[in-house]
Amino acid sequence: MSQITHEPPDRQLLTLEVNGEAHEVLVESRRTLVDVLRHDLGLTGTHVGCEHGICGACTVLIDGAPARACLTFAAQAEGSAVETVESLDGGGGGSAPGRRLSDLQQAFTEHHALQCGFCTPGFLMLAEGHLAEQPAPSREEIREVVAANLCRCTGYQTIVDAIEDCAARRRAATSEEGPCN
Repeated sequence: MSQITHEPPDRQLLTLEVNGEAHEVLVESRRTLVDVLRHDLGLTGTHVGCEHGICGACTVLIDGAPARACLTFAAQAEGSAVETVESLDGGGGGSAPGRRLSDLQQAFTEHHALQCGFCTPGFLMLAEGHLAEQPAPSREEIREVVAANLCRCTGYQTIVDAIEDCAARRRAATSEEGPCN
């Protein structure tokens, strides 16, 4: 008769920089970044949708680039700067007393670019990553970028409008600052 033995899970201590803060977490090597963010760090703004990298609800920024947290092992993020939707307002949530929405969150609100809201964190992070790389995107470029995420409620038009408006406002604010005299 053979005996079945179970090895203890392969665990490692990771130091993750998330939203500007260092966190130490002991995780199994196979744990995904989205699970560590949500369950170990309590950052539930990053949503879990399809768990196959298709819907984009789990989009975060890793070193400034949009990435699917459901397809990224937490160990892969060690040594990188991870930003979640909670980073957009400096932490604590936009509805907390004394907190403000980011300009992008405000644009989404003004343009009704969210309905059920499930996909919104992924779209916000996708847009932040793109606007950091391309501050003056064309409407067609924005459409192409947002096509990477799925939304079943809005039809995307209002999401495109919000991102376009935010980009224009950021450019206007930058040009108003002007060169130093």
